[in-house]
Amino acid sequence: MGAAGIAVLEKMLTQVRQDHSIDVVIAQAENVSEGKGLSIADYQKLRALGVDGFTGGNWTTALPETATLLNDPNVPVTGPANMQDCPGPGFKYVSTPKGRVLIVSLLGKIVGRDADKPTDNPLQKIDGILESQKDEPKVATIVNFHGDYSSEKVVIGHYLDGRVSMLVGDHWHVPTADAMVLPGGTGYQTDVGMCGSLDSSLGVKYDSIIVRWRDGKQNRNELENEGRMQFNALLVKVDETTSLATSAQNLREVFEF
Repeated sequence: MGAAGIAVLEKMLTQVRQDHSIDVVIAQAENVSEGKGLSIADYQKLRALGVDGFTGGNWTTALPETATLLNDPNVPVTGPANMQDCPGPGFKYVSTPKGRVLIVSLLGKIVGRDADKPTDNPLQKIDGILESQKDEPKVATIVNFHGDYSSEKVVIGHYLDGRVSMLVGDHWHVPTADAMVLPGGTGYQTDVGMCGSLDSSLGVKYDSIIVRWRDGKQNRNELENEGRMQFNALLVKVDETTSLATSAQNLREVFEF
């Protein structure tokens, strides 16, 4: 979330990769650039920090330049496959030391102010993607579901259980306490949380939110770049022979610079 989120990865990611022997890192990137979208410059920063692939959400198309990333099959950035105005196929492959990993981005039916954004049915869309890619060599499939309703995330997690390596929800910016491996072997968490400011309203300064809520003042969000910071992630171990998860745990660190 914004510059604070990038700063958190600058501090944390290299050590986290080393401590857990991580082969691939996927970041939800729709809020990276000033809270809305992913610029080419910020994409390059995060790639240099060790992020291998990027998924999206309702803000994916906020910056026109992001279309260049989404449309290039060699750039590991994808927006929601079922968001009708989002460029690109909605899935990409990422190369890892163990083999290729398929990453898929999906949007829920209700996403805050963008509840009326035209979307295709996410269950039908993921069925089509998995069918079209079934013969492509891969060691894992990661699905990111961006939405407001926990019920949608729980349902699609169980719908895909045993068919993908990992289903991770996001959009709340607050991590849920349910990281697990589902009965069929899919790593799961309803919401992974965010990387960025902790002492804020989901990354936004309290002062800009309070006057809007209390007084009805129309103002812009001001991102918080000071105070305590948070790193949140879902760590999933995958059996390379089955492409199914063997463990799933939430990683969370809170610190001050």
